[in-house]
Formats: sequence, structure tokens, C-alpha cells
Amino acid sequence: MPDDFERMWTDLAPVGRSATSGGYFRQPFASAERELAAWFVEQCAARGLRVESDDFGNVVGWWDVGDGPAVLTGSHLDSVLDGGAYDGPLGVVAALAAVDLMRSRGVVPNRPVGVSVFVEEEGSRFGLACLGSRLATGATSWESARELRDRDGVPLGDVVGGGSSTLLDGVGTFVELHVEQGRDLVDRGAAIGVASEIWPHGRYRFDFTGSANHAGTTRMEDRQDPMLTYAMTALAANKQARVAGQRATFGRIAVEPNGTNAVPSRVTAWLDARCSTDDALASLVDEITRQGSERAGRDGTSLSVTAESVSGSVAFSPALAADVAADHEGGDWPVIPTQAGHDAGILSAAGIPTAMLFVRNPTGISHSPLEEASVADCLVGVSALADTLDRLAR
Repeated sequence: MPDDFERMWTDLAPVGRSATSGGYFRQPFASAERELAAWFVEQCAARGLRVESDDFGNVVGWWDVGDGPAVLTGSHLDSVLDGGAYDGPLGVVAALAAVDLMRSRGVVPNRPVGVSVFVEEEGSRFGLACLGSRLATGATSWESARELRDRDGVPLGDVVGGGSSTLLDGVGTFVELHVEQGRDLVDRGAAIGVASEIWPHGRYRFDFTGSANHAGTTRMEDRQDPMLTYAMTALAANKQARVAGQRATFGRIAVEPNGTNAVPSRVTAWLDARCSTDDALASLVDEITRQGSERAGRDGTSLSVTAESVSGSVAFSPALAADVAADHEGGDWPVIPTQAGHDAGILSAAGIPTAMLFVRNPTGISHSPLEEASVADCLVGVSALADTLDRLAR
């Protein structure tokens, strides 16, 4: 017998978990994430699901029933650095449990049903968010992706063979279940929500360059210190995002030569920006860049900005969202926007009708060891996903 939801969750809990912070380090193609990938294949085999993979590491376990356009569900198993337990794996475990629940109910779908795992969704290793789904849909070419490098300089092409993908051929609908990464459902008192849209978002590399010098002998007025330019730019990003009601975060920096007693020669910082519209995103990044460049002129430094990963706004089908949300015990599920990126957004942009289910997060915290979801709400999510797959596969 395949494992039930709680058993599966218990099995995954220790994999890649830090003994100090309690957070997870499940970076793509590293040991913890590969252990989870092997676990997924074993769980598919226990359920008699036919496993299919592509040249990029994406995997689908197929319940080969019926015919016609397939219904695909699933999520990802990788994490951000020191991330939470639920972001990604909840959607995979819930999908397997939903298949079990459908079978226990005697459901025989009229269309094939698949459970998917997309690789490198977080972009925590190779810097491009939703990399696996981008490659599977053709939104990103292997020729460009193979040159992406991790923090140690290892190119993606040295880690995975690459080539092509036919995993999504014949997929008619995609449904992704995910832990909510905010407090909307908590404030509404609802265990389950349905996505209406994904805000446009991007990652931008800011390279600040100056002149290395001695921290003690160099007068303050004689310095070309890129750290000062970066600091002002980070403050400007915070202010501009607050004023506009948007999101801007500098969460990662690298300093050269990174010495305590030296004025740095270079500061590289990565901006994560998210806005309610594509125009608002472009305007916000332009304004942050303008203010950073003006400060660079005063500091005697220079600034260049490179967009490393940008995803446009995604509006999920209102009709599909309304259908998924409607007519449940206790009333319709709320339909809400999300500011977080997901593989569902990539598949939707590729023309595959897509829906998302969210499971309430009582802390409202995500990308952190404090990310949470109760077992009771997770089981409601499993039932909600089974109901949705049943509807769509009929």
C-alpha cells in the first residue's frame, strides 16, 4: 500500500533540514533534492503510476486512464536557502494523496491524470526562477539555460544533460496546490483559496563598482566606495516600493574583496521586485536604477543593471477559477491574487489552462523556517485537489 499524506510528510521532514535553523536546504541537483526526487519515483511506483522524465530533470507520474487532454497537477521539491517545509513539497505530496483519495472514492477519470515535479522552481541555485517549467514549455531555450552558473561557477550544462521535453504534450489543464505565502486566507478565516492572478516580478543584478583602498589611511572624501552607493540604492528601493504599494527587496549581496579593513572595489546586489502590473514593475525598477545611478555619480562609482529573470503578469482564466472555487460545502472558496511566482504561471503563459489552490498558512510567513500549515488544513487541501481533479478529468 502506498503511504498516506501524514506518513509521506513525516518521511520528507528530515531531508535537507538544518539542525541549527530548522530551515531547509534542498537546492536543485544537490543531494537532498535528489533524495526527494528518488522518493517521488518510489511513491509513483507504489501507486502504479507510469513515470516519465525529460532531459532537464522534470518528472511526471501518469495515471493512465481515459483518453483526451490530460489533467496535470503537482509542484516542486527544491527550496530557497534556509526555506520552509511547505513551499513546493506540499503540492507534490497532496497530489499523490489526492490520487489515492480519488481511487478510494471509486473515481475513474475520463482523462489521464499526472502528478508532476518541476526542477529548480525557486531559482536558488542557477538564478532563473521556474527554470524547469520554462524549459519544459520552451519559454527558455536550452542553448541559453545551459550557460547559467551557480555560485561556485558550475554551469547548468555540467549538471544536467539537457535537450528537449515532451512532458507537456497532450496536457489540457494544469492545477497546482501550494501553501499560501501571505495572510489573505488567515484574515478571511478560510482554509482553501483559488488564485486569480500572479503579480509580475523579476530579479535584477545591480553591479556597483568603485576603487579598493585602505580603510584607515584613505580620507572619507577621497573614496570611491560602491558600498555607499549600494546602501543608498537599497534605501531608495524600500521607499519607492512603499510609496507605490509594491514590493522591492535586496536580499543577496556579494562584496569584493570582502575585507574588513578595505574599501570594497565592487558590490553586486540582487533586487527582487514585484508589482501589481507590468508597467508598474518597469517604472519601479527604472526609478530605483535612476536614483542609484545619480548616487553613483556623486560617489565617484558606477552602476550597471542586468535583468536576470523577469516574469510578466499572469491572469488565470476567470471562468476556470470560478468553476474550481464554486459549490463547495460551506460556500465558494475565495478567489485571491498572489505576489509569489509559480510553475503554474509559466504553464498558463504557455497557453495551458491553469488553476491554483492555496492552503492556509497560519503564520503568513514563507521562504523561512517559520512557514507553516496545519495537518487539518493540508488534508482539506488534499480533498479540495481531489475534488478539482475529479471535476476536470470528467
